[in-house]
Amino acid sequence: MGVSGVNLKNSTLCTIPLNHISSPSFYSNRASSYSSFRSLGSPIWKASTKENSSNIKFVPKVKMMSAAESSLDADYFCLPLLCPLDGRYRDKVKDLSLFTSELALIKYRVLVEIRWLLKLSQISEVSEVPSFSREAESYLQNLCDQFNLDDAVEVKKIERVTNHDVKAVEYFLKQRCQSQPEISKVLEFFHFACTSEDINNLAHALMLKEALNEVILPVMDKLIAAICNLATANASIPMLSRTHGQPASPTTLGKEMAIFAYRLSRERKELSRIEILGKFAGAVGNYNAHLVAYPDVNWPQIAEEFVTSLGISFNPFVTQIESHDYMSRLFNSIILFNNILTDFDRDIWGYISLGHFKQITKAGEIGSSTMPHKVNPIDFENSEGNCGAANAVLSYLSSKLPISRFQRDLTDSTVLRNMGVGLGYSLLAYKSALKGIAKLQVNEASLIAELNQSWEVLAEPIQTVMRRYGVPEPYEKLKELTRGQEVTRESIRDFIEGLDIPIHAKTTLLNLTPHTYVGTAAELAKSLDIVTSLVNGARIL
Repeated sequence: MGVSGVNLKNSTLCTIPLNHISSPSFYSNRASSYSSFRSLGSPIWKASTKENSSNIKFVPKVKMMSAAESSLDADYFCLPLLCPLDGRYRDKVKDLSLFTSELALIKYRVLVEIRWLLKLSQISEVSEVPSFSREAESYLQNLCDQFNLDDAVEVKKIERVTNHDVKAVEYFLKQRCQSQPEISKVLEFFHFACTSEDINNLAHALMLKEALNEVILPVMDKLIAAICNLATANASIPMLSRTHGQPASPTTLGKEMAIFAYRLSRERKELSRIEILGKFAGAVGNYNAHLVAYPDVNWPQIAEEFVTSLGISFNPFVTQIESHDYMSRLFNSIILFNNILTDFDRDIWGYISLGHFKQITKAGEIGSSTMPHKVNPIDFENSEGNCGAANAVLSYLSSKLPISRFQRDLTDSTVLRNMGVGLGYSLLAYKSALKGIAKLQVNEASLIAELNQSWEVLAEPIQTVMRRYGVPEPYEKLKELTRGQEVTRESIRDFIEGLDIPIHAKTTLLNLTPHTYVGTAAELAKSLDIVTSLVNGARIL
């Protein structure tokens, strides 16, 4: 993911002609624009060093630009990028880069390394790391709070030498702390008894937790609320159902929308219940090195205290890596949410095609390059397509991540770098659906006209009442009347008048129309707010 909200107005990129974008020199000179990134004011952490604090999150500081400046600068920056999430769709998903970009990963690694050093200073048996003064703690805290893009670039420079991303973070911290009198005496306790995955698994856990809580779940809630509004606002508007694409017993438009809101709400609730897990047990999960260095320390207890202090649930049974089972559950939950949304997108697409919804047009927009009349349902098509792209990535993550050879192989490392891609396409899908919903206008005339042409749907209640009163072969008689035949109001009324059933039952059937034969659909739709209000708003634990 790219850096969000970047102002390139004064950078060298803005002076490069478009026909030079494909040249190698364009990419080799990109580093010269880093200073302009810094003028943005990079995201920072607010994190307490207290042992039980779990209040760890980004607070973005953004330099505001005019819309015209922002659009032009974004074009120069985004056009050469490989991934459309960082390019074409950057403005729609940029909030995720605060939590799932390479920059974010490095920042969370820095955070975990620093918090571990602080934890060591609180263990009495580890006398070589005495309690830090307020000044020393403040110095360490500032390394987190003020960590910016230039710092991340410095880490990447170190990595070019080490060819190891986590070791580069350790060396970066040692360099930065050489000038601090207290910390300089304990530099070798950065990354003490840690394997890289002790740092990485917690960094990824924090990235995922904050990305979900701060970006994904709130947009899910907006989407569910928008569909709820569709449901309650149209609770009593009758609509012809379709099973196998053919006319079926009527429903209401609101009730059909309520089904999707309820399904999405349930899955969103399941998502919020999934525990984010972390480990901190060393090279193969047994605290081998820890116990050799400090045999009197209860390292499993220390590890649990440390992991939970970050707001992560502790996994005590691990190899070198946390097993990623929770990630598999979490990604599968998002996949199901996306599949439900795809079902919604396709139904809305169909209702628009049938004329049941109109779309609000925007001046200047074009639906087709050759057919001027077109107003296409592109938002729902985009939502469906991006749900598919998201699920392709998340499905692979879900199936691959729980599998690792023996005590660990490296395949999870490269795969996890795509976590933001799966979430990014999901976010794009949700926002596309929201944009489409905002354009919808119900075309009641179309719904009424279709019902007026569908009197055959009353065959079901008529044959059901006939069964109650013992009329022989009710189904067969209605089949003969309606199947493959043109059915009108008059032909239905004539059939009812000829039935040998009680007067009150006959009156009920004569008063029935395709518009009123909707059962409890309206009541179900109107009850939706009570149901979904109990589901949404929960955060990842």
